[in-house]
Amino acid sequence: MRFLIINGPNINMLGIRERNIYGNQNYEYLLSLIDSACKEVGAEYKHFQSNYEGDIVTEIQNAYQKFDCIIINPAAYTHTSVAILDALKAVSIPTFEVHISDIASREEFRKFSYVSLYAEKTIAGYGLEGYRMAILEAARKYKK
Repeated sequence: MRFLIINGPNINMLGIRERNIYGNQNYEYLLSLIDSACKEVGAEYKHFQSNYEGDIVTEIQNAYQKFDCIIINPAAYTHTSVAILDALKAVSIPTFEVHISDIASREEFRKFSYVSLYAEKTIAGYGLEGYRMAILEAARKYKK
């Protein structure tokens, strides 16, 4: 079982940016949480973070026939990127969408997610634990 875990813009700034929304833990802590959860379920994984939409699209395209599931926090691109949505649809890899905050209770422009039009599940508002939840659920569903 192989997971591709993608984080969009500013996720690398965890622990620095808007702590009242995103918490005090840094990006390295998130990576250790991902590593621990993947080990727990016996999954191999690759993590990828970029502040550039095109790099995220390319990473999704490169995942074709290499990964069993994508877990993605598109961050700000959640609300703007048809390109990321189209890339996910093109590769047809099961996808779980994760958001640290509850986007449905934030600013009006954050309430719509293009990725949710393809993702089989969106996990939002559980902080960094949402990544662990997505990994565990994906493992239950796609374990080979």
